[in-house]
Order: sequence, then structure tokens, then C-alpha cells
Amino acid sequence: MTIENLSSNKSFGGWHKQYQHHSETLNCEMHFAIYLPPQAVDGQRVPVLYWLSGLTCTDENFMQKAGAQQFAAQLGIALVAPDTSPRGEAVADDEGYDLGQGAGFYVNATQEPWSRHYRMYDYVLNELAQLIEEQFPINGERSIAGHSMGGHGALVLALRNPERYRSVSAFSPISNPVNCPWGKKAFTAYLGEDSGKWEEYDASLLMRQAAAKVPALVDQGEADSFLEEQLKPEALQAAAEAIGYPLRLRRHDGYDHSYYFIASFIEEHMLFHARHLGL
Repeated sequence: MTIENLSSNKSFGGWHKQYQHHSETLNCEMHFAIYLPPQAVDGQRVPVLYWLSGLTCTDENFMQKAGAQQFAAQLGIALVAPDTSPRGEAVADDEGYDLGQGAGFYVNATQEPWSRHYRMYDYVLNELAQLIEEQFPINGERSIAGHSMGGHGALVLALRNPERYRSVSAFSPISNPVNCPWGKKAFTAYLGEDSGKWEEYDASLLMRQAAAKVPALVDQGEADSFLEEQLKPEALQAAAEAIGYPLRLRRHDGYDHSYYFIASFIEEHMLFHARHLGL
């Protein structure tokens, strides 16, 4: 698989790099960012933490705002941040910020015109992971995390594929998308009117059925303007309590939905993943 390096920046003894490649899964050109810690630069194979970003974001937001590189460098973890959707002139889009380009919701769309490109679930799970492990000094151990729409994606990927990920964490995830406006709009467009199909991408519903249990950490700000209408962490908490799922859900007074919140607690998330990655 051919990848093109678009930029390189030294950071905490390692390197942040942005790449472009053609995705067969999404049928378009895609960007992703990777941070290679000093250990990887020195030839050591390291584990990887995938980060899935939220609505309107790209591969750049997390890498520029979260402050995760210093902890990744200390712990010896590579960071990978894909874009949040397929993009390009030939890719279907919508006028709303919460559908179309920038709003892939990490599902495999089944409805036209979205199904031609919008297969972010398969892209993150298979194509991107294969590319990363073939092209970079990665040892095959993976964890996954995300924010908002990306927190939803991270939880769904881990819950549906517990053999693939050592741990999962999320900031302000869309926890019960079948019951919130963002989820209903996106799932109707991408998956159709049959709400039974939506349940395959709802973390709260998947958690209630989980046999294998990937350790999970979720942080939620109490001053988040999307908390009650869109995020619904109480549904995730109830699911975990119902089956004894190893979820730690923390709620924080005064914090909102922004990267100021993420940057405040990203060190704890990195340490959480490091423990489960065997570091």
C-alpha cells in the first residue's frame, strides 16, 4: 500500500507525521496522522492507541490540541488519528454539520448515496490497522479511544471486537445514539429506517450483550452543553451495572465538551491504556 508523507514535526523526541493514501474501503483519498514515540524512532516495536475524533473534526484536532504526545513519548505508545469521514468532490455530503463529510459516525453505510464511500467502521477496524502495522514499527497490540462521535466509534469498535483491543476510553461519547437527535439523523441516512439495524452501533445496547469485556474508561463533563440531549452517559452506566461490565465512568464538575476538557485528563487515559497494553 502506497502512502504519501505530507508533513513531519519532531515532538518530545519522537515524530508527528501526516500521511495521505488511497482507501479501497472508502473509495477515496484519506488522511491520517501518526505520532511515533522515541522508542519507535530508535527501532523498537511499540503498541498503538487509535484516536477517533468527533463531528466536524479531522486527523489534526487531537494531535494539535490534546497534548498526548508527551505522555506517549514517556510510555512508548504510538498514536494514530484517522480523519472522521471520507472526503472529496465525488463523496456524498450534506449541508448540516452532523451528516456527511466530517460526520462519518464510524458505521458501514448501507443506504445510497452514502454506501459508496461511508464505511468508516471497516476502514478503522481493518484497512487502517493493516496499513499502520505494515508501514510502521508497531507490535500488534492495540487500544482505542475517542471523543464525542469518536467516543461512540471507539466504544462500538471495542465492544464488537474485544479480541482486537486491549482497552477502550472515551471523552463525552454519544453513548446511546439510537435515542438522541445526532444518532437518529445519521443512522436513518446511513443505515435506513429499520431501527433494528441501528442497534449494531449503539454502545449502551452492545454493552448489555457483551460476553468478552474490554476494560473501559469514560470521562464526562457536567457543563457539557450536549450532555442531556445527545450524550446520555446514564444509559452506558446502566448497561455496565446490569452485567458487571468493567466500566469506570467519571463525571467532572465545570468541564465542557472541548479539548480543554480532554487535555485536562488525557494523561490519565494514556496511563490507563499503558497498563492494559502491558507497559
